[in-house]
Amino acid sequence: MIRQYVTGGTTLSVKLNINEYGPENGRPVVLIHGWPLSGESWEKQIPALEGAGFRVIAYDRRGFGQSEKPSSGYDYDTLASDLSELLEARNLRDVTLVGFSMGGGEVARYMSRYGRDRIHSVVFASAVPPYMLKTDDNPDGPLTKEKADEMESNLRSDRNAFFDQFTTEFFSVGSSLKVDQEDRQKAIELCRQSDQTAALECMKAFGTTDFRGDLPTVIVPTLVLHGAGDGTVPFEGSGKRTHAAIPGSELVVIPDAPHGCNVSHPEEFNTALLEFLRR
Repeated sequence: MIRQYVTGGTTLSVKLNINEYGPENGRPVVLIHGWPLSGESWEKQIPALEGAGFRVIAYDRRGFGQSEKPSSGYDYDTLASDLSELLEARNLRDVTLVGFSMGGGEVARYMSRYGRDRIHSVVFASAVPPYMLKTDDNPDGPLTKEKADEMESNLRSDRNAFFDQFTTEFFSVGSSLKVDQEDRQKAIELCRQSDQTAALECMKAFGTTDFRGDLPTVIVPTLVLHGAGDGTVPFEGSGKRTHAAIPGSELVVIPDAPHGCNVSHPEEFNTALLEFLRR
């Protein structure tokens, strides 16, 4: 069952496109998508979660998909506030937050700002924490300033060419594409729904936000789920460090899987996710 909401006014600061699936009395699982996609990017997870009896909430981040596209508010404090407002508006408790890629930053920032009151557990999937940008005090950051500047320049100059290249790398391990062209084209269409300001500002946010101070506040059961061959958010500089920063966290690394491992390796991804959720 799908229950679609576009909510604003006194409840949410922006109108977010929110889709719900599964029984209303199921334990809530909130899916936070990666950049520059939308909640539709979870299409290979939603049936498995719904079938297991969970109440699944997949929303489009502000500026992306079918959500409102304001001219500002693309820093992680604001994005975490959007998430908090969503949980309050839907009166969700005992929630598992699943943050993919950029969405992992919202999970980390939400936990440090709003705490565990509504949260049962969290998942960092191919996620950007603890800190992507390589700096003098973050030598293990996997994103150089030169690469970040190149990405911004390419997105500004030719969106279509950028998204074509980005989705190829997103779903590849080395030079080997791990999805069929249908899946890649679906991702490109989701990318094209993004507002340009939102895409640029969120690119800056996920590339330059330091979550090292947020991760110690994550004191709920945690799964770190990553593709071994992720070339977009490499495991060594992200997932491995997040796992080390959160005592007691569980780690699942999917062999030969790219950044978009939820699409390329849905069986392995869903198995790990469901095993974690059922505990």
